[in-house]
Amino acid sequence: MPISLSETLVVLPAYNEEEALGGVLAEIRETLGDVTCLVVDDGSADRTSEVARAAGARVATLPLNLGVGGAMRVGFKYAVANGFRAVVQVDADGQHDPKSLPELVAGLDEADIVIGARFAGSGDYEVSGPRKWAMKFLSVVIGRICKTKLTDTTSGFKAIGPRALNLFARYYPAEYLGDTIEALVIAARAGCVVKQVPVSMRERAGGVPSHNPVKAAIYLARAFVALTFALVRPPVRLANIERSAA
Repeated sequence: MPISLSETLVVLPAYNEEEALGGVLAEIRETLGDVTCLVVDDGSADRTSEVARAAGARVATLPLNLGVGGAMRVGFKYAVANGFRAVVQVDADGQHDPKSLPELVAGLDEADIVIGARFAGSGDYEVSGPRKWAMKFLSVVIGRICKTKLTDTTSGFKAIGPRALNLFARYYPAEYLGDTIEALVIAARAGCVVKQVPVSMRERAGGVPSHNPVKAAIYLARAFVALTFALVRPPVRLANIERSAA
């Protein structure tokens, strides 16, 4: 049964994003109408929560910074507890175009996870240096695990369908890069179907980028560590989760 936008929760993990967040939420409303948005304030020291509430979003405020993985696990648990069938993860900094969101959700008719891929022929987003080669390597390896061609396994713009939603509400990794690399491996080994659709990325609407040259140099080592952890951990049985959720 196709998933509608009314059954979809848009989750925006946000850390000190007061500058961009209001405009991002306004654009989502203008583009998609009365879709439900949950902002997970990941221990921000600014007015992120106040801006989100003023824009009409639901807000979960964390007492300390857990990272994107921890924030998204809160979002998945909230979605399951409140009867949503799908979640779409959207960055709070304005880089993700909400016009692509319906295509991601529509892709859940054929898959459990739909990745909005930056390097699949749409837009001119580029990375360079060690981060670029790590991303290419990871895409090849994880694509083989998922048994499909992937070009952007670290994208934070993705839709999660019912089966993967129940899986991630319990087992979504919170470690750095675990929310992308390890999560896809967990899902694939549990039997979830992964696909991607091309999307265009934009410049940040405000705030401070999370990557800089020093962090990019560290990215390569962390990426391999995340992949190693994903492969050595025992697989989760999706059937057991579905039975317990029934």
